[in-house]
Amino acid sequence: MITSVLVANRGEIACRIFRTCRELGIRTVAVHSDPDENALHACVADTAVRLPGAAPAETYLRGDLIVKAAIAAGADAVHPGYGFLSENADFARAVLDAGLVWIGPPPSAIEAMASKTRAKELMGLAPLTEVTEADLPVLVKAAAGGGGRGMRVVRRLEELGAALEGARAEAASAFGDGEVFVEPYVENGRHVEVQVLADAHGTVWALGTRDCSLQRRHQKVIEEAPAPGLSEGLEEEVRALSVRAAHAVSYVGAGTVEFLVADDKAHFLEMNTRLQVEHPVTEAVFGIDLVALQLRVAEGHALDGDPPRARGHAVEGRLYAEDPARDWSPQTGTLHRLTVPGIRLDTGYEDGDTIGVHYDAMLAKAVAHAPTRAEAVRRLAGALERATIHGPTTNRDLLIRSLRHEEFTAARMNTGFYDRHLAALTEPAPDPHAPLAAALADARSGGSRFGGWRNVPSQPQVKRYAAGDEEHEVHYRHTRAGGLEADGVRVVHAAPDLVVLEVDGVQRGFAVSRYGDEVYVNATALRALPRFADPTAQHAPGSLLAPMPGTVVKVAEGLTVGAAVRAGEALLWLEAMKMQHKIAAPVTGRLSALHVTTGRQVEVGALLAVVEEEQ
Repeated sequence: MITSVLVANRGEIACRIFRTCRELGIRTVAVHSDPDENALHACVADTAVRLPGAAPAETYLRGDLIVKAAIAAGADAVHPGYGFLSENADFARAVLDAGLVWIGPPPSAIEAMASKTRAKELMGLAPLTEVTEADLPVLVKAAAGGGGRGMRVVRRLEELGAALEGARAEAASAFGDGEVFVEPYVENGRHVEVQVLADAHGTVWALGTRDCSLQRRHQKVIEEAPAPGLSEGLEEEVRALSVRAAHAVSYVGAGTVEFLVADDKAHFLEMNTRLQVEHPVTEAVFGIDLVALQLRVAEGHALDGDPPRARGHAVEGRLYAEDPARDWSPQTGTLHRLTVPGIRLDTGYEDGDTIGVHYDAMLAKAVAHAPTRAEAVRRLAGALERATIHGPTTNRDLLIRSLRHEEFTAARMNTGFYDRHLAALTEPAPDPHAPLAAALADARSGGSRFGGWRNVPSQPQVKRYAAGDEEHEVHYRHTRAGGLEADGVRVVHAAPDLVVLEVDGVQRGFAVSRYGDEVYVNATALRALPRFADPTAQHAPGSLLAPMPGTVVKVAEGLTVGAAVRAGEALLWLEAMKMQHKIAAPVTGRLSALHVTTGRQVEVGALLAVVEEEQ
C-alpha cells in the first residue's frame, strides 16, 4: 500500500495531486527548483527537496536527482504529473529500479506511445519523409512531450528548414529530446480526445470524449466534456480505437488518445501516456477522482467492470499570464490576488506570488459543471467575469469572449477559431468610468492632497491613468459640503475601496484596489501616471523593445550593425516560459544598433535593437 508520494512536477498539477493524497491519508513530498523555493506546491507538501538550479534542464528534467530526492524523503511512490518527465520511459525505469512504485503506465507502453512517430507506426500510420508542394500545408511536430511545444505549421517549402530547426530547439528545451517529424496538416479540424483508464488485470475504461479545439500555438485554451455534436458512429469509433490502442501496448493507468476530426472522420494524432491538463472536466462529468484511481491502479487494484455513467457537461478555461493581443506574449510580475467565485479552481499560485520566466505561463484552470452544455458555458463565463485577478496581464477577457462567441455557443468551433477571430476577441473595450472611479477613490484615500495641488473647493482636480496603450485624463471637484462631483455622472458614494456612480439614472459599483502605481477597478487594470510625461522616457523610431522578460536564444545569422533588413524579417528570438518568440524588424531599413547577444537575459521593455527606416 502506498504511504508517501513524491510528485515529480511543480505548480498546479503538483498541488492537485497533493490534494487527493491528503484526502487518502498519503504523505506528500515536493521537489522544487531555486525559483520555486517558496512556491505553493513546495509549501503545501509535507516535505520538500531542493533541486539546485533554475532551468528545467537542470531541475525538473533531472530524473536522477528526483529519484534521489524520493529515497532521501522516504517516499515509496512517484507521480510524474504531466509535462517534464511524465512520458520518459527511462525515468519510469529508474523509479522502478530504485524499488519505488511508478504511478503511471509501464515503461514499454511509454516507449511505444510517448514517441509520436512510433505511436503512428503502431497504429499503421507513418510520418512524411519527403515533403513536396503537393503535401502542403504540413505540421512539424516534436516526437516527445506535448502542450503544443515544438510544433510549426508550414505552408511554403522554403519555410520548412527554419520550422524544423525552431521545432527541434523548442522541443529540446522543453522535453530534453529534439526529435521532430512531419505530418499532413488538417486545416480547421476539431481536436477530440478520449480519456482512458486501465488496470493491470485487462480492464480498460473509455471515459467519454473531450473537445479541445480552442487552441493557441497548438496549446489548448478551452476544453469541454463530452465533445458536442459528434455523430453516434464517430463517437463509438474513437472510443473503440482508444481502447484498442491501450490494449495494444498493455496500458496501465490514465492516458488520453487524441484525434483530429474533420468531415465526420477521425485522424489519429497521438496517445498521451499521462494525466492530461484537462482531466478535471472528465472528473466532473463522471463524478470521479482520476488521481485517486491512478493510485488504486498503481497499488494493483482492479477497476469495476463498467465505468460510471456520465452526467451533465463540464467546461474548463486555462488562465494564462499572457497578452493575447501581443502575439500571446508571456507576462511576469507579482500576482497580487486571484479568486474565481463559485466554481472549481486548480492553481499553483497564491496571492503575492511572483510569476517568473522559467516555466509555463498557466496560472490556473477554472472548471464549471452543469446539467447542460449551455448552462456550463454560461456558468464558467459568469464566474470568470466576476473573478478578481490582480497582477500580470492575463487571457481572462479572451476566455469570456470566446465562451460567449456565437461559433462556440453553437458548438461550430474548430482549431482555426483564433486564427479567424483573435483580432475581434482582443479588441480593447475599456470601461469609460474606471479612471474616474480610480481618481475618486484616490481622493478619498488622501492621494490627491499631496504635491503642488491644493484641494480648494470647486477647483478642478486632474488625474492621469494608462489602460494598456491608452492614456486617460479625468477631472473632478471637491464640493464645499465635503463631497465629490464630476461632469456627466452623479457620485453616489466614494471611499478608498468602493465608488458608486450614477449615469443616466443607473447606478454601478466600482471596487478599487491599489498596489503602488497599479490600480484595479473591477476588472480594469490601470496605471497611475504623473501629471506631466517624463521627457527622458523616449525611444528612437524603429526601436525594438523586449515584449517580455526572457533569454535571447538566437540572433539572425550574419546580423550586424549596418545590415539591410526588411519589414517583418526575423532579427532575433526570445525564449520565455518555455516558448520561443520571434522579434521582427518593424520597418524596412538598416540596423543602426544591436544591444544583445545570444544567451543574454533581458527584462521587459529592454532595448534590443534599432532599425532606421529607409527614406
